[in-house]
Amino acid sequence: MLHRAFVYGTLLAGEVNHRLLAGAPLLGPWRTLPRYTLFDLGAYPGVARSGSTAIVGEVYAIDSKCLGRLDTLEEYPRLFDRKPIITPYGCAWIYLYRGLVADRRAIPGGDWRAYAADPGSYRSAGVRGTRDSKNRHWPRSRQAR
Repeated sequence: MLHRAFVYGTLLAGEVNHRLLAGAPLLGPWRTLPRYTLFDLGAYPGVARSGSTAIVGEVYAIDSKCLGRLDTLEEYPRLFDRKPIITPYGCAWIYLYRGLVADRRAIPGGDWRAYAADPGSYRSAGVRGTRDSKNRHWPRSRQAR
């Protein structure tokens, strides 16, 4: 069965967990409607359903096996929930953070890449160099840093 997934953090092209989408066709970039908030959860972001920010990401066509890999990464349904959203490419899954966000920093503009790359931001480029439970299979060359 074919699915679509909207990704907005470490699954984006060029990010540490993008390998889980290997072989999945990129349907295109997309920005959600301004109904969410993107939070800094440390080495990765999480989207909460409440808010007024449009989230920047990419939509991929994936098979059920790939969806299973994403569910494992996102610790669905314990840590993240998976909900359908309408995109220009059809209905896609988005992973929504289920944890408490009261003490989490909101990412202005809803763009993880811009936030992680901005040398003046709170997280700066160090985001890509942070190891955590969600990127266990990180290449060894990056672990040594």
